[in-house]
Amino acid sequence: MAQEPVTVWTRAERGARGRLPAHSRADLTAVAVELADRGGLSAVSMRQVAKELGTGQASLYRYVSGRDDLLDLMTDAVAGEIDLDVPLHGDPVADLVALAARAKAVHLRHPWLPDIPPEPLRLGPRGVDYLEYALRAMASVRLPGPAKMEIVALMSALVAQFARAEIQGSRATTDRQAAQAAYLSQTASQGDHPHVAAAMAEHPGTAPAEDPQRLFERTMRRVLTGLVVDDITAAGVEDVETPAAHDAQGTRDAPEAHEADPRDPTVGKRPEQ
Repeated sequence: MAQEPVTVWTRAERGARGRLPAHSRADLTAVAVELADRGGLSAVSMRQVAKELGTGQASLYRYVSGRDDLLDLMTDAVAGEIDLDVPLHGDPVADLVALAARAKAVHLRHPWLPDIPPEPLRLGPRGVDYLEYALRAMASVRLPGPAKMEIVALMSALVAQFARAEIQGSRATTDRQAAQAAYLSQTASQGDHPHVAAAMAEHPGTAPAEDPQRLFERTMRRVLTGLVVDDITAAGVEDVETPAAHDAQGTRDAPEAHEADPRDPTVGKRPEQ
């Protein structure tokens, strides 16, 4: 009978028999994170971790089944750096934007994190804590659970993308950036791309570059506002009535109908305390 697959979180850290292990998963994780911080994700291998610990590579398989387990441990360890003790203020969008900003700061401290191969369920104990916090921030939002999970997944993907762009932007040379900007400007001015030219005319190349954090927060706010507020009816929530339903019942002007109007920007927000 085939064994059911298990994750590193459900596998016992040490067997019931044999000598006590010389190290722990926490030791392996700390070394792997340090290697990645110094040399990127490619610097992390079972052989190099064993070398740093002063042990044989084969001995590491007493703690993990392979490199994927090690990546899971690393991801969860740095997820623990995201402050989840920050009080929620009752505005789902503002609370999620603030959470995303704290998550991006962790990505910038660990530039290898955006390079971790994405997996939908790469969650350990600290990752589950993060998910719980994000869902608690949306407790007042009338969307089904799967839709809220999708919002958290999209938010996490955007965090990784913005962090990657910021990291790569800091590494790009000034000359290369100037050459790319000049090429875009020249191409847009040739008349074949009028919409690009119009957009660039509103933001000339001589304007100072916008602060990456402000750009990130503004974009996240726009995206999350659309997901949390404007798309309530698209989620198929049964208890949210559409304007057409109100028309059919002749209750458009009733206070109850106004309060349930999914176009109302206050839907999904808690009242001010």
